[in-house]
Amino acid sequence: MSSSARTTSWFVQCMLTSSTRSKASRSLAPRPIGTEALTLVEDLAPDLLLLDVHLPDMTGVDVLFELRSRHNPVDVIMVTAERDVAFVQRALRGGASHYLIKPFEISDLSARLRDFARSVESIGHGALSQESVDAAFRRQAPTRATPRSTLPPKGLSRESLDLVIGALRSGEEMSAAECAERVGMARVSVRRYLEHLVSTGQATVRPMYGSGRPVHLFRWVGPG
Repeated sequence: MSSSARTTSWFVQCMLTSSTRSKASRSLAPRPIGTEALTLVEDLAPDLLLLDVHLPDMTGVDVLFELRSRHNPVDVIMVTAERDVAFVQRALRGGASHYLIKPFEISDLSARLRDFARSVESIGHGALSQESVDAAFRRQAPTRATPRSTLPPKGLSRESLDLVIGALRSGEEMSAAECAERVGMARVSVRRYLEHLVSTGQATVRPMYGSGRPVHLFRWVGPG
């Protein structure tokens, strides 16, 4: 973890931030217990919750879904070291605004907080203009598939990505191990490419439960 991220780690585990629609704002002490966070959100009605995945009594994603089951509209930013695609997918389905992976620079967190503040300011009150509505929906819109000509992230090669895409385009669901066998790559490497495709909206993933650990099955959804 970078030094700047370490200085903020004390409040990242589970922090409630209450900001009014004016310039006034206040922050509360960290609450590492999910059940206590749920109670405080109900009592204090904050606008924003920074939430880790791993809490002592329940997962942060469970906290998120419990809030939604109570029809609580609080915005949530997941701030966690958890990279498993299943958690990312559940956070998206639960309506998390962002998913920030540790370690991170303080500028990464600041950018997401500024994004949240801008969206609050763009909404305003009363009847909205189309411009204000568009600004709010741009913040909530998921990242869509990038053109094939776009280079993959650092550490991933275009050639290997094309191999993985070709295997997924068969139309059937497959695990990282099955995909690795088809393309002749290591399973760990293939999983990174599959997670990249999920993050860009080009593939979906679902867990398949059995007698042991769940197997994550990936499916190609587009484009082409």
